[in-house]
Amino acid sequence: MMDKALVLAIDQGTTNTKALLVDRSGAVIAAASRPMTVDYPEPGWAEQSADDIWAAVRAVVDELATNPRAVDIAALAVSNQRESIVVWDAATGRPLAPCVIWQCRRTAGACEALIAAGHGDFVEARTGLGINPLFPASKIAWILDRIPDGRARAAAGTIRAGTIDSWLLWNFTGGKTHATDHSNASRTQLFDTEALVWSDELCALFGVPKTMLAEVKSSDSRFGETVASVTALPAGIPIHGMMGDSHAALFGHGVREPGTVKATYGTGTSLMSLVPQRVRSRHGLSGTIAWSLGGKIWHALEGNISVSGQTVAFMASLLGLKDAGALADLAMTVPSSNGVAFVPALVGLGAPHWRNDVRGEISGLSLGTQPAHLARAAVEAVAFQVADVFAAMEADIGAPLSGLSVDGGASRNDFLMQFQADILGRPLRRGKFPEVSALGAASVAFHGLGLAMTGGEEGQTLFTPVMPTEAREMHLAGWRKAVGHLLD
Repeated sequence: MMDKALVLAIDQGTTNTKALLVDRSGAVIAAASRPMTVDYPEPGWAEQSADDIWAAVRAVVDELATNPRAVDIAALAVSNQRESIVVWDAATGRPLAPCVIWQCRRTAGACEALIAAGHGDFVEARTGLGINPLFPASKIAWILDRIPDGRARAAAGTIRAGTIDSWLLWNFTGGKTHATDHSNASRTQLFDTEALVWSDELCALFGVPKTMLAEVKSSDSRFGETVASVTALPAGIPIHGMMGDSHAALFGHGVREPGTVKATYGTGTSLMSLVPQRVRSRHGLSGTIAWSLGGKIWHALEGNISVSGQTVAFMASLLGLKDAGALADLAMTVPSSNGVAFVPALVGLGAPHWRNDVRGEISGLSLGTQPAHLARAAVEAVAFQVADVFAAMEADIGAPLSGLSVDGGASRNDFLMQFQADILGRPLRRGKFPEVSALGAASVAFHGLGLAMTGGEEGQTLFTPVMPTEAREMHLAGWRKAVGHLLD
């Protein structure tokens, strides 16, 4: 019956939770989706309800469980928003705090203190990551300090901490399994990516007891099995693949060798490329573990943009438009931004600048500025930020990159994708399905089952740059001037 095998692949994201039923050809048999909300209780803070995350996952899984082909589900797979952290009671399974998500900057002060104390080089050498509130280590410590007797309970082993994959796995298995994969562990800033262990030194530095942390396994491991009554699925279905969403997208694009870059356009944007060996960036990027299969580790170089697709939604709200699509339509009514630049540092700037202290800025306004110019500046800002990371990645690798493979919601916008190709001066390829993270997780799960997912490149759309070099350089110079003014 394995020729009919399906994987139920979950993509738990910041703004949406999605699930796909995928067959071995990579075809999507059925899909389900639920929107997510993010709370911003204070400036720079961002959090979600861990219970709501699990409820959304249950809802999409239960919807697909009614599909006639659900009897062929051979495994579950999970791709997840990374760097978002949940802390819960090991006995009750109840969250002890909101899920502090990747966008949150509430621990900026603690991170700055660690940098000022001279710990930055040590942390980056062990993890590939510069000290930053993006990563979970400082967030776990912040949460523990606000739980009654939190540190004592954690040291006693009665509290668990995990990224979203671990939280979902715990729930799917009825609290039997606390585990994660190498890709997610490598994003916590507590995992030594060379020794492949939770680091005693890093845990001590950030004040995180190791007893809280999950067992780390290969991405294609059999992490556990579903238990009865947790969802509409029967008991005994293996969870056979887990991977951070950006890593899963790279895998879903079919990248298995260095030289190709992918960009996942979501709330933020992640650019990632495989590298031959563990690397330490010199240009504001991060070294990370891409994935692990059967115990073998693949490394990658990554740049994380904090506010990307959310830029368009934010500007749409400011202009009173119904959604990001309406803003993109408005942007296309003018040939340029008329000198307007929008640097969307709404929670600070991520790669390659890493400035938590700056905030968004609109410049170049004049009496001739119209709402359409603001709309176009917002759309263009998405592409400009990607171009900055792309250039930093080329500098780190020391060789030109041939082009970009894209996925994610904003990649559906042809106007943005053409402008992106123009600003990069490189071809851009977009696959048939935007849910590449879920497809990548499904492919890993099939690999764990000893099967191969055979999806090809049919249905790709190619965007070829057409903008003259002089125009591209003029656009980039205007953007760099705006960013430079913000950073001064």
